Amino acid sequence: MKKHLPPVFARIRDALRRRGSSTQDAEDIVQEAWVRLARYEREQVVVNSDAFLMQTALNLAIDEHRGRVTHGEQVVLEEVILVDESPPVEAVVLGRERLARLHYCLGRLTERSRDIFLAHRLDGLTYREIADQHGLSISTVEKHIAKATMQLITGMQDWRT
Repeated sequence: MKKHLPPVFARIRDALRRRGSSTQDAEDIVQEAWVRLARYEREQVVVNSDAFLMQTALNLAIDEHRGRVTHGEQVVLEEVILVDESPPVEAVVLGRERLARLHYCLGRLTERSRDIFLAHRLDGLTYREIADQHGLSISTVEKHIAKATMQLITGMQDWRT
């Protein structure tokens, strides 16, 4: 149901809207301006009430804008949609179980195979760099990495995905 405002109220609301106020804010400001006019008229004579309303509404809009700039935008919690981007608890638990299983499988590798595998996969070393560090041929490094990879695949194969 559309509200029918007196023409002066509609003009003031539209002026506020052109200056960036939302329809709801503009209507609230017009109402507050009217209340201030009514209070002022108790003690003073207002010659041009339309002009008084317009000037009061513009001043209120400026004050409201300054308040938002100074204190930040006020947000009504019912209007806010909070999004929790953290993974579901089940995914975290499964991830931890997978990690524990991987740790177990890494522990079953020989120390040399594990060191070579982790140097390549975690540290990003090339086969040449690993071979030089361990005094091995590149072919031997390739074999250690292939063997470790197969053992890890086998150890993790029956694990839940």
